Amino acid sequence: MKKIVFGILFFSALGVKAQYGTLNEILNRLEERKGINQHLENVNIDDKKFVFIKDADDHTERDFIIIKGNNATYVEVFDDKATGESSSNVFTGDIIRKKNIVSLRANILEGKKVPIPVTKTLLLTRQDNILYLIDVNTKDRWIDEASYSKK
Repeated sequence: MKKIVFGILFFSALGVKAQYGTLNEILNRLEERKGINQHLENVNIDDKKFVFIKDADDHTERDFIIIKGNNATYVEVFDDKATGESSSNVFTGDIIRKKNIVSLRANILEGKKVPIPVTKTLLLTRQDNILYLIDVNTKDRWIDEASYSKK
C-alpha cells in the first residue's frame, strides 16, 4: 500500500514539474513580447536606423530615427495620397540611454532651434532576433531597418 501511495505521489510530482516547465516557458515568451526582463544593455544601437510606417486615409507617414553615438536624427516623411507629393521634416538632437530605455530629444529642425522639441521615450526590445523600439506613450513599434531589409 505504501508503495502505491508513494508511486502516485512521485508521478504526480513529475507531472507538476513538467507543467511548471511549460508554464515558465510560456511566461518567459510573454515577458519577451512585452519587453520585460530583457537584458539588452550590451546591445549596440550605434549606427542603427529604426523605421516606423503609419498609413492613414489621406496620407502615409514614414518616420526614421538614425542613431550615431549620442546624436540622433529624426526624419518625418509625409506622402499625400491625393496629389502624390511628399514633404519631410528633419530634426536633429541627442539621445540618452539607460539600460533598455532610450530617450530622444530632437530640438533642431533643419538647422534652426525649435521652441518645443520632439521628444520620445522608447523601450528597446528584441523579438525573434529583431530589434524594436517601442514608444512608451503611444505603443508605436519602430523596427531596426537592418532586420527589416533582410532577405
